[in-house]
Amino acid sequence: MTAPTAPPTPRPEILAAFEAAKGFMPVDEGLALYAAAGEAAALGLPLVEIGSYCGRSTLLLAEAARAAGVMAVTVDHHRGSEEQQPGWEYHDPEVVDPVVGRMDTLPAFRRTLHAAGLEDRVIALVGRSPQIAALWQAPAGLVFIDGGHTDEHATADYEGWAPRVAEGGLLVIHDVFPDPADGGQAPYRIYRRALESGAFTEVSVHRSLRVLRRTGAKI
Repeated sequence: MTAPTAPPTPRPEILAAFEAAKGFMPVDEGLALYAAAGEAAALGLPLVEIGSYCGRSTLLLAEAARAAGVMAVTVDHHRGSEEQQPGWEYHDPEVVDPVVGRMDTLPAFRRTLHAAGLEDRVIALVGRSPQIAALWQAPAGLVFIDGGHTDEHATADYEGWAPRVAEGGLLVIHDVFPDPADGGQAPYRIYRRALESGAFTEVSVHRSLRVLRRTGAKI
């Protein structure tokens, strides 16, 4: 009997950089994201992340992209999501621009990638997701949705980017909580919408991370 193959893991220095970076993704979900990114990168297409914050999860996509010889592309306005604004639970005053008085995570994001030696594997698109999605025409091997968690923003991310997932590619959604007591429901609703569309089939579940494969033509 053949022993099961261990899931791929990033280089130790990249995993250490991931753990040290500002952000909210736990290690086990990060490793699941990395495994999905490594599989999707074999399609030879870019890996797209919607919502990057300070680059914690970006490191894992960039590392998978480096190993496969493709690019990671990030989409973020870097002004912080709703819950990161002043007075809210996840606000961090260290990433407020003292000149303009608004959140600006782009400098921290760039420092995170630079310190890990992965800047050359990432194309950072700075702007709002629906506006960039309207211009983006290329297929993606993976789309990772981890942006704003209101229904408005999660729905716009899904509608703008899920159709860009190539046949056989992966749609990954973070912070999916079936029980409202555990967290907001907007990511769960787009996850259900993806399954109900018939265009995606669930591959794996890792706590709040859902990995879906594009198996249908129409969304």
